Amino acid sequence: MNRKKGRNHSVYNKMLKDIELTNFLSPNVQTVDLNTELAINEKILKEIFQNCSDIVFRPIQIYGETKLLLIYIDGLSDTKTLDEVVLKPMMFEGLPVGLGKVSTFEQVIEQQLVAISQVKKTSKVKDVADGIIKGSIAILVVEESRALIADLKGFEKRGVEEPSAETSVRGPRDGFTENLRTNTSLVRRRLRSAKLKMESITVGEVSQTDVVIAYIDGIASNTVLEEVRKRIRRIQIDGVIESSYIEEFIEDSTWSPFPQVQNSERPDVICSSLLEGKVAIFVDNTPFVLVVPMTFWSGLQAADDYYERSIYTTFVRFIRYSLFNIALLLPSLYVAVIAYHPQLIPTTLLISIAAAREGVPFPTVVETLLMELMFEGLREAGIRLPKPIGSAVSIVGALVIGQAAVQAGIVSAPVVIVVATTGIASFAIPRYNLGTSYRFLRFPMLILAGTLGLYGIIFGIFLMIIHLLGLRSFGVPYMSPVSPLIPENLKDVFIRVPRWSMTYRPAFISGADKKRVALRSTTLSPKPGDQTNE
Repeated sequence: MNRKKGRNHSVYNKMLKDIELTNFLSPNVQTVDLNTELAINEKILKEIFQNCSDIVFRPIQIYGETKLLLIYIDGLSDTKTLDEVVLKPMMFEGLPVGLGKVSTFEQVIEQQLVAISQVKKTSKVKDVADGIIKGSIAILVVEESRALIADLKGFEKRGVEEPSAETSVRGPRDGFTENLRTNTSLVRRRLRSAKLKMESITVGEVSQTDVVIAYIDGIASNTVLEEVRKRIRRIQIDGVIESSYIEEFIEDSTWSPFPQVQNSERPDVICSSLLEGKVAIFVDNTPFVLVVPMTFWSGLQAADDYYERSIYTTFVRFIRYSLFNIALLLPSLYVAVIAYHPQLIPTTLLISIAAAREGVPFPTVVETLLMELMFEGLREAGIRLPKPIGSAVSIVGALVIGQAAVQAGIVSAPVVIVVATTGIASFAIPRYNLGTSYRFLRFPMLILAGTLGLYGIIFGIFLMIIHLLGLRSFGVPYMSPVSPLIPENLKDVFIRVPRWSMTYRPAFISGADKKRVALRSTTLSPKPGDQTNE
C-alpha cells in the first residue's frame, strides 16, 4: 500500500512540473485529475496559484480531524454565507442527517442538507482553478477524488443608477452596472419570455471574461445570429477589459470613421433593440452593452423619441437632423464662401464680415482650423478634469480664450461664432460615437473647402455618401431602409409615426416573426360624441 502511494506521489510530482500559473489552460493541465489524497490536491493547486497572496487555502476540521479544504479568492467570494450555512453547522454538529445514510460530503450537497443553491462537481484540476478564478469556492474533501465548486460570489459592485451618458427627460432611470448578472436581470425584468435567449461565451485567455449573446428566438435573424457567434468565438486575445475590445474585433470595416456597432448603458434601449430583431452582446465588468447590426439612422435616434408623442418627436427629429448637417458642414461652408465665393453673401453681411476680419493675419481656413483645434482641446480637457471643475474650466476657457483672441486680432468674431455653433450642434447627436465621427470628418472637409471651395465640399459629400452606401454591419446595409429602399420601414427614420402604425419590424434586421403590432381596428376607439354604458 505504501509502495503504491509512493508511486502516486511521484506521478503527481512529475505532473506539477508541467503546470504553470501563466498557462494553466494548457493541454497538460486539462488532463490532470484530482487525487483521493487531500495533501496532493492541495500541493497541485498551490503550485498553480503560487505567488498569489489573495488565494486562501483554508483547512476545516470536523471532530478534530482535517476533513475539508476550502480554496477561494479573498474579496471575490461570499465567505460569510459559507461560514453561516455550511461550516458552522458542520463544525459543531457534524454531518447532517437527511432522508438516508450520509457518509460523504458530496452526499450532503446532493441531498440538499446545506443551503448552497448552485454547486458543480468536477474531477479536473483545470475546472477547479477556473472556478476559483471566477469567484466561486472550491471544496475539496478528504478521500474523495472530486471537488465541489460552490457558486458563492460576493465581490463589491456598484448599485443600479441612472446612466450619465444617456439621460432622458422621460423614461426609466435605471442603467447597467459592471456586474454581468445584474445587467441581464434588468433585461429579463422587461422581457418576461422564454423566447429571450442568453448564450454565454468566455473570451480572453488570461482575463476569462464572460460574454453573453442575447436575442429573442424567432425575432432575431438566424443569419446575423450565426455571424455574431462566429466572430466572437474566433477572437484570440489575452484579456478583455471593456466591451470596446469585442467591438473592434467584430466590426465589419475597421478603418471607417462611422461606428458599425451600437453601444448603450440603458436597459430600455437594449430591450427595444431586441424587439426589433437585433442581437445584444453583454460583457462582464462594463456597463456598456453592444447592439448589432447598427444602421446610420439608429445612431440618430434617442430614447426620448419613443416616450413622447409622435408629432413632437417628428418635430425634434427635423431639428436634430438640421443640427447634424450643421455639425459637419457649417465651418466648411463658411471657409468656402468667404475665400472663394463671396458673391453668394448679401452685401451688408459681407461688409460686416470683412470689417471683422480686418487685421487678422491668417487666411480663413487657417484661423478656422486653429479655432476648431482649440475647441476640441477644451472639450478633451473638460472630460479629463474632475467633475466639479471640468465644466467650469471648459466654459470659462472658451469665453476667455475666444474673447482674448478676437481682441488681439488673431481670429475674427464670425469664426468664433461658427465654431461655437458647430460644437453645440455636434453635441445634439444622441450617440456619442457617431458624433465623434462627425467631429473627425469636419477637418478633412475644412481642408477640401480651403483648397477647392464649394467644389471641394461637394466632392467630400459624394465620397462620404459612396462610403456609407457600401458600408455594412453584419451583412445589413448601413443606410437601410433608405438604401435599399423599404417604404414600410420609413415610418421610423425621418419621422416617427404613432406606435400603432408601426405594424412590422425592420425587414432588413428581423427574422421570421416580422409582425410587431396587430392592425388597428376602427371599432376599438369610440368616435367623438359617443357615450359609453355605465
